Amino acid sequence: MSAATVLTEGLYFGEGPRWHDGRLWFSDFYAHAVKSVGRDGGQRVELEMDDQPSGLGWLPDGRLLVVSMADMKLLRLDPDGLKVHADLSEFSAHLCNDMVVDNHGRAWVGNFGFDLDAQIEEKGVEVALADHPATNLVRVDPDGSVHRASPDMHFPNGMVITPDGKTLIVAETLSMCLTAFDIEGDGSLRNRRVWAEVGMRAPDGICLNEAGNVWVANALAAECVLVGEGGEILQSVETSQPCFACMLGGDDGHTLHMVTAQSSDKRAASAEPTGKIEVCTVDVAGAGCP
Repeated sequence: MSAATVLTEGLYFGEGPRWHDGRLWFSDFYAHAVKSVGRDGGQRVELEMDDQPSGLGWLPDGRLLVVSMADMKLLRLDPDGLKVHADLSEFSAHLCNDMVVDNHGRAWVGNFGFDLDAQIEEKGVEVALADHPATNLVRVDPDGSVHRASPDMHFPNGMVITPDGKTLIVAETLSMCLTAFDIEGDGSLRNRRVWAEVGMRAPDGICLNEAGNVWVANALAAECVLVGEGGEILQSVETSQPCFACMLGGDDGHTLHMVTAQSSDKRAASAEPTGKIEVCTVDVAGAGCP
């Protein structure tokens, strides 16, 4: 097992890390801000907003897309400010969350489906995992039109798209698996299948490498693991606290960035900035989207 080192800290709860223009961009839920960090660990605020930001991506013309969690909207940063790109509420429940944007500007957005913190507090983690409502994965086309991409998803979370643009892999956190779909030319999904079961791990954020394997942030433990299709654990990196998202980047794509925090519980995470971004050099560079 490899060990991570801390690049930067002082976050509340980081999400949606994306390597963009030589920096790692990410959302910080309870700071209500999109931030970035350089190779030297220096942070800067890229965008402030009233709601909690989550998933990030960019349209082909370079405009930023950001998920507005409680408002259940996908926002677009135009030269004259934030605009509503799409209203996700018709097909989403509770909080919208992570997102991947493809090279055509199509965005796939997940959502909680229910109040996870409340259910864990009332019934415990094991019951929340076993007994919870399913929800939809949502697709937003470049024109802002909203479509139900797939029903019956169990907390659709981190997502990646293969370099050929033909396969979407989704972390279903509460099913403890990675689920794959074929992407049709019009963006519709077919051939749903289990890409990998990950055992007693709750897959949160994910990223893809050039070998076609997926790095998985395990929300239940202080680790980020490399998973092959079928579920083999190929490598593991130990973090200092539970890991909630990951992204390959750096000048050569070989730096694995891991977003960690002491807890994902809203009250705990919003009370104190325990979040960090931790890094480790890996052998295989990143690929695909994001």
